Amino acid sequence: MHTYDISLTISPDMPVWPGDPAVMLERFEKMENGGNANVSRIAMSVHTGTHVDAPYHFIASGKTVEHLSIITLTGRAYVLHLPDVDRITAAVLEKADIPPRTRRILFRTRNSEVWARQENDFKSNFVAITADGAQYLADRGFKLVGVDYLSVAPFKEGKPTHEILLNAGVVVLEGLNLSQVSQGRYTLYCLPLKLANCDGAPARAILVGV
Repeated sequence: MHTYDISLTISPDMPVWPGDPAVMLERFEKMENGGNANVSRIAMSVHTGTHVDAPYHFIASGKTVEHLSIITLTGRAYVLHLPDVDRITAAVLEKADIPPRTRRILFRTRNSEVWARQENDFKSNFVAITADGAQYLADRGFKLVGVDYLSVAPFKEGKPTHEILLNAGVVVLEGLNLSQVSQGRYTLYCLPLKLANCDGAPARAILVGV
């Protein structure tokens, strides 16, 4: 049995979505300056790094993040390698060898190599799921979809993919680092922060080999 930490490390140097605030992480109480303890503060978008999208992110009447099901966020998952695609379309998924009864799927693409190389500039040409790919996943009963870059949807085409998945009750998990993970079955543990009335939350996500 092997455990993989598939979360990104949050730091001021990490890439963020264009227009989102950069990460601010600093100590405001310092022992070397006479403080009783080291105490830090953080400011960032809730869609920074490894994070979960709640339906409210794109649906005005949708659930906020504290109402997402822990049962959906933990359990058997399948990591699918798609190293040679630029977009995850319905046609790509139709040809993929996804085991029957899979309900949580994580896509490892060339995106994960960006994290392996520790590149900190934002990549607009990341691999993502098209609208017809999202419809394919929703129609087949997937409950959680995870991707290895900062959005499940292609750059500047965010709304259709998100709306299809979130309207279908699919939990969207973004910003995974799957560079060390082989294709196959795992147990996923994904625990987003329980933020009140929020459209998303940073998460710590791990995979345990089964």
